[in-house]
Amino acid sequence: MIQLDTALPPAGMEFAPAEMQGRRLTVDDPRLKRMQRFHALMVAGMGWSGAILAAWLACNGHPVSPQALVLFVVFYLLAGCGITVGYHRYFTHRSFQAPRLLKALLAIFGAMNGQGPVVYWVSVHRMHHMFSDRKGDPHSPNLHGGGAWNHLRGAAHAYIGWTVAHDVPNANIFGRDLLSDKTVMWVNRRYYLWLLAGWLLPAAIGGAVTGTAYGALEGLLWGGLVRMLASSSAMYALGVLCHSPGVGGRAWHTDDHSRNNFWLAIPTLGDAWHNNHHAFPRAASHGLCWWQLDISGAVIALLGKLGVVSDICRPSEAEIRRHSFHHLTDKTS
Repeated sequence: MIQLDTALPPAGMEFAPAEMQGRRLTVDDPRLKRMQRFHALMVAGMGWSGAILAAWLACNGHPVSPQALVLFVVFYLLAGCGITVGYHRYFTHRSFQAPRLLKALLAIFGAMNGQGPVVYWVSVHRMHHMFSDRKGDPHSPNLHGGGAWNHLRGAAHAYIGWTVAHDVPNANIFGRDLLSDKTVMWVNRRYYLWLLAGWLLPAAIGGAVTGTAYGALEGLLWGGLVRMLASSSAMYALGVLCHSPGVGGRAWHTDDHSRNNFWLAIPTLGDAWHNNHHAFPRAASHGLCWWQLDISGAVIALLGKLGVVSDICRPSEAEIRRHSFHHLTDKTS
């Protein structure tokens, strides 16, 4: 277990501001913008189409089967941990060290969630931390002005609008450590293969278990498309609810509007302890108290107990004491 004496920046961002002078933080490339919009619309369209078809079937004499629900839960956890344990805590913040095979699996499972290739996701999230709730934050809900209408516009942007409208981060700055990692880049270049596998694998399992084409269809819908929509919706809701003043609670002073949200911590597998995360960004567990359920943190701790991962980061007593000078009175909710 590594104790962090300071709020270290994510791996790949250990540079002084002077090193960024004359370097563009974003890439103004029309081709990349077209790819961004195509991906966002395609993934949303597939997810909502699957959800509508699943709802139509359920309302027309085809209730959801137990095996479909099992596939939903299993792939929700696998792909969800690919995002929270893999994309977020490992690749973005280097909260622990992992062997090559686990690294590849985390990147593959994360890709199944339809939130973009690992290098892109990491670059966006590191840019979010650099500019959190300030100009330059790709998905803050707080940059559209005051008033009810502008707050609504900000929420819509933070939930879905940013996926088609945000500036593309420069991976040579925000993801340069990943660009030199052969394992990561091998997975990254095959993103659409893993996305497709996230749909077809549960379909194949559903078909094999039931021996029917309808079982395969249920697997595709519930283990693939509906699961992808539900998981991504929970993570995008985090961007709204965990950065909106008055929603959830703040346990620590941070230079942004990050909040903790108890109920959202369940579908986001612990990532909704967001104020904790912004206070201690490299901590492997976002749930800092015993009662703060953090499934992803528990997964990392279990992998550590089994000797699969090492160098698991947690806040040091000195760092907690420094934050305690600014500890807020409105506790988490």
